[in-house]
Amino acid sequence: MKVNALVLTGNGTNCEVESAYAISTAGAEAVTVGTIWELMEGTLTLDAFNFLCLPGGFLDGDHLGSARAGAHRFAHGTPGKGAEPLMDQIRQLLERGGLIIGICNGFQLLVKLGLLPGPELEQRVTLTHNLSGRFEDRWVTLSADPDSPCVFTRGLHQIELPVRHGEGRLVYSSPAEQSRCQANGLIPLVYVDPKTSLPTELYPLNPNGSPGGAAAMTDSTGRIFGLMPHPEAFTHFTNHPRWTRQTMPEEGAGLSLFKNGISYLHQKEPHDA
Repeated sequence: MKVNALVLTGNGTNCEVESAYAISTAGAEAVTVGTIWELMEGTLTLDAFNFLCLPGGFLDGDHLGSARAGAHRFAHGTPGKGAEPLMDQIRQLLERGGLIIGICNGFQLLVKLGLLPGPELEQRVTLTHNLSGRFEDRWVTLSADPDSPCVFTRGLHQIELPVRHGEGRLVYSSPAEQSRCQANGLIPLVYVDPKTSLPTELYPLNPNGSPGGAAAMTDSTGRIFGLMPHPEAFTHFTNHPRWTRQTMPEEGAGLSLFKNGISYLHQKEPHDA
């Protein structure tokens, strides 16, 4: 299956160019940057795409809380003439076997739409203000859960990525929901102490205070993936703050997440669901 990716932008999104570059560099055959308003008007649909990227930024200025206004528009906005409701298009993309990645603000959008952790379209978690009470812009160390169904993190172990967010703390609707997510591998990446490789809630190694060190979330299919760190911001070794002081591979670790998703689609037959 060829990969035809859509990077959605507009209304405060600001990482669409880097995200499109990362997806293209990782091997997608076609990458389109389109706006939310094109989807709303029906001049653009998700019908031709099998990879949807919701990049970072400040959707609608985060005025009602991170991505809250955007989630309302996706779920309840009236599309233009001839356009299907946005959530119907997203369901169809997933039924076709497509992938969705939400980065930072995109992750916030996915949880407020109820697409994560799923399976029902019901919000069970949220991403709220960092315990530090301030915007965090720093590099973090992450460890991947080898038992997670997430297709984006397959084969990964420990990686470094940058974070830049003010509302990244994951809060569950109940202790039972937290246990369910953890038991089913729905937390594919966690913040870790680089000296011990163990999950941490200690600041600043965990920049927002998420319980259990949660840095990302997936659904039971592993095809919807949201994360607070920015993989599109580490595509080349010169993106790393220590690139002049230590030897590292030319390819930035962030590309591995996109490559995994694209590899998954390349291995599928066009009729697979």
